[in-house]
Amino acid sequence: MNVFDFSATALDGAPIDLSRYRGKVLLIVNTASACGFTPQYKGLEAVYGQFRERGVEVLGFPCNQFGQQESGSEAEIGAFCEKNYGVSFPLFAKIEVNGESAHPLFQHLKREAPGLLGTQRIKWNFTKFLVGRDGQVVKRYAPQTKPEAIASDIEALLAQ
Repeated sequence: MNVFDFSATALDGAPIDLSRYRGKVLLIVNTASACGFTPQYKGLEAVYGQFRERGVEVLGFPCNQFGQQESGSEAEIGAFCEKNYGVSFPLFAKIEVNGESAHPLFQHLKREAPGLLGTQRIKWNFTKFLVGRDGQVVKRYAPQTKPEAIASDIEALLAQ
């Protein structure tokens, strides 16, 4: 099983089969609009702009599980991200990343790339997962890791 075996709902409500990203390097992030890490949207957009033409996709998954920091509707989330950060990478409908209702994609990501001391729980907003062209999870990054700091790991995957 790999990331391309999952599907999710786009911000506009359309079902998206993640197999559409087969052959691309993915940076998958759980996001929030009212978090101290929200300015990372700018860095995520910069990474997307830098690498998109070379086969990289950034996928944002809004989540309201941490401090109720993503309480808006899907339309409000999209408008906020576009207006404030110029986000053009794909955003998906709000999901849960922890607990019994965690989205199956995030259950998989957490299993494949556990956090510190082997924990599978997502600690906070803006936890990032880097996925290779084969759909295998390569690495997990803490919320405080800036997207720009992941660029060298992306370059390494693109060189494979």
